[in-house]
Amino acid sequence: MNNSTIYIIGTGAIGKALAVFLKLADKRVVLLRGSVDNHPSSIEKFQVELGDKAVLEASIEVSTLSQYKKLNGIIVFTNKSFGNENLSQALKGKTDKSPIVLLQNGLGVEQSFIDNNFPEIYRCVLFATSQTTSQNTLRFKPVSISQVGTIQGTGNDLNNIIEQLNTPNFPFKAVDDIQTVIWKKAIANSVFNSVCPLLEIDNGIFHRNETALTIARRVVTECVEIATAMGIALRVDEVVDSLVMISKASDGQLISTLQDIKSKRETEIETLNFSIVNMAKKLNKEAAVTETKLLGELTRLKSQLNR
Repeated sequence: MNNSTIYIIGTGAIGKALAVFLKLADKRVVLLRGSVDNHPSSIEKFQVELGDKAVLEASIEVSTLSQYKKLNGIIVFTNKSFGNENLSQALKGKTDKSPIVLLQNGLGVEQSFIDNNFPEIYRCVLFATSQTTSQNTLRFKPVSISQVGTIQGTGNDLNNIIEQLNTPNFPFKAVDDIQTVIWKKAIANSVFNSVCPLLEIDNGIFHRNETALTIARRVVTECVEIATAMGIALRVDEVVDSLVMISKASDGQLISTLQDIKSKRETEIETLNFSIVNMAKKLNKEAAVTETKLLGELTRLKSQLNR
């Protein structure tokens, strides 16, 4: 699988940035539109603005799934996770044993691929933010090294996946206990993806404003109780510390849910706040996540009203 084609499904801000970095690292990369089909392939030029004012540029092949009978390589998903069910159906018979790598936020986003018997499934917990500034221009900020672990399969491809995806501007590393990392980030994202859209403010609010941080801590405390009940060992302080680190590193960036609301697109709030709320219901602990639920409901309503 060395020097395999890397197919990136999802042409949002993360997918485009990843494609540029990989192309400049001499990787074979194709961007596939996740929600569009039957369009001819084209070459598009994308620019990525980095925090140091540097601008990277690359021309990328952009296509659709209908143009391919087989996808032999590494298949990376950067699309919105609510599209996973349809995509998992569309990919049946096209992937052979190619590994699936999900660069998506939230809990349980891999379930449709498990249900459809894809043999090698990996989750990446993303520690980077990317924001569209114009149609083909993005502003990218790495927060930390993004972490990849095995969900299903032998895991034999993990080190090669890291080798193929890793670039200086968008680094990756392998981890053994990916579920704890998923939960930790999902809890932080339940804060970012509700509070920031409701306040219409950038990610930096939590390290700049003590009241916002207090709200964040209350939500984290609720969610950690559910994680603990699910057998995930997390402490409130470590999640809050991670949240503040992300807030500082992505100061000035808009969280994806706020970008989606502004663009009148569907959000991923269902796999964040509401996924945790649904787990709490199954544990008869719904009363423990009242603020998490309320913030999710308000974010969902804001999204619906804006569309």
